[in-house]
Amino acid sequence: MNGNNTFDTSGAPDRDLPMLTAAQAARLRALTAPYAQVGHSYPLHNLAQKCRQAPEERWPEVVADHFSALQAGSQGGESATELLRGVHARLLPTDSLTPDIAGAMRYARVVAEGLVFAYALDLPTSVRMLTDPDVERAGIEELGQAAYANLMRVPVEHEEVPIQGGALLHSVYGDSPFVASKALFLSEVARQVTGEPLPDAGALVVVPTRHLLAYHPIVDGSVVDAVNGLAAYALGAHEDGPGELSPRVYWWHRGGLTSLTVIDHDTRSFSLQPPPELLALMKGLVRLDRAGRIDTPTAAKAPDVAALTHTTAEAMARLAEDPSALGDAFASALTLSHAHCATDPEAAHVDTWDAWATAVQLGSALFTGAQAQECRLGEDRVRQLPATPAAPPADARAWLDAFYVAVVCRQKHRADRLCEVPLEVLRQDDSVDAYVLHWIDTLRTYWAERSMDDVVGKLITTMETSQPASLTHTPKDFADLIDYQPVALFHRLVTRDHDAFAEALAEALAHHGTYWGDSAAPRARVALGPLAMAGLAYDHGFPVALKQPYLPTYLLNGERIEEMPGC
Repeated sequence: MNGNNTFDTSGAPDRDLPMLTAAQAARLRALTAPYAQVGHSYPLHNLAQKCRQAPEERWPEVVADHFSALQAGSQGGESATELLRGVHARLLPTDSLTPDIAGAMRYARVVAEGLVFAYALDLPTSVRMLTDPDVERAGIEELGQAAYANLMRVPVEHEEVPIQGGALLHSVYGDSPFVASKALFLSEVARQVTGEPLPDAGALVVVPTRHLLAYHPIVDGSVVDAVNGLAAYALGAHEDGPGELSPRVYWWHRGGLTSLTVIDHDTRSFSLQPPPELLALMKGLVRLDRAGRIDTPTAAKAPDVAALTHTTAEAMARLAEDPSALGDAFASALTLSHAHCATDPEAAHVDTWDAWATAVQLGSALFTGAQAQECRLGEDRVRQLPATPAAPPADARAWLDAFYVAVVCRQKHRADRLCEVPLEVLRQDDSVDAYVLHWIDTLRTYWAERSMDDVVGKLITTMETSQPASLTHTPKDFADLIDYQPVALFHRLVTRDHDAFAEALAEALAHHGTYWGDSAAPRARVALGPLAMAGLAYDHGFPVALKQPYLPTYLLNGERIEEMPGC
């Protein structure tokens, strides 16, 4: 994301009209001077782009045709009704506004680095930017409403463009010079072309020319590939034209645009530098996506248990030579354990238990170390987990997974040891929101049987920090529908309210189903956090119903639990 790219610097580009050389720009200004003298001032960017596409000997003709079309269009003085009928919201490059033009359009405002918002009147043969008297005549509020409505009626084409790495771009294009201006209202555009609004995290978007915008909804770890893909896409389209607007990559979020592109005008180079809030979100999405915690297009295929078993076995075989691969081996075993529940939803089969037991062994070894021990992967397939020193990684969500599976499998001594992992280590994980760490602190405090006042205080902090306004790393729907549900269940557990726990459990399972829908992802098969809380409640005498979706019966009631080697 921080790699530099350099514009073509051949021919000493003009500073204000970089699509032309300095000499070409000087000639163009000379050709347009007579037209400016008649009392009208026009931006030259669009004309310069036209000239760039034409042989220089035809420039006088191109200039004449351009100004002829402008002069044949509006000369101003339209009625308020006429203005409202034809006005459109319009994005302009900031460097297209000369001091004279900017002085006549004081209502215009910069909406993002490199982009100015203004109003334009769409006429049969030309487009005229509205001036301050025009705006005053029509009324600023009425003009804004009409400009939005007219812009959203502009017809567009839409296609999906896959790029390397698995990211998908949505390309929106058309003949109208107002197409790219729709980026101001990107969520509505997304709803029009795909039927779905943008996610809470927004989207990456580029507006390289007036006729084109492309965007990528921020939903999973593919956002990293999308940043680089959009940057290349925007630069190429911007240089090709016509109607250049901006080569930058922007983040559309909550109705605003933020530039990710930093341009060094002296060296004609650019770099991508996401703002801290977006960088944190991207990092969190990558970690969630990599562990299969969020729903992605790749989760459409049903899990292949045989292939996952082989992957887990191979990951374990590498541990003797590469102990650092233990995190990947744990993630693979956890995926396998969930995948078994697709065909064995009650966890009645021994192969399913073996997968869950292996996940417990690898999870505890990852954070607390372990002695050499055997791990079973079903069908008499045994792999050796070598002696592992305690070297807990700064991975808060992996710790939660390890703790949950230890609780589900009634491995109290392993859960005890997990709770001895220094919280300071987990706090070094900068890919999670604060509520995740507060939730871990709550669980550790409860498991250590400290005062209930301490537990409740930490639980309240967890709840407060999980509010949407506090989220910077986690998608809102994942935080609400998945992450928060064990917290809500724990609240009812510690208050020993049986009825409220049953209601909260039903709600948690419904939310799990809502989030995953018909996804075939292994994580969709089991509500891991609620399963851990329900297992605790069952062992504490709560009347937990045993036949519930996403809760394997023989893990919930402990009847499938067997001894596992190691400690």
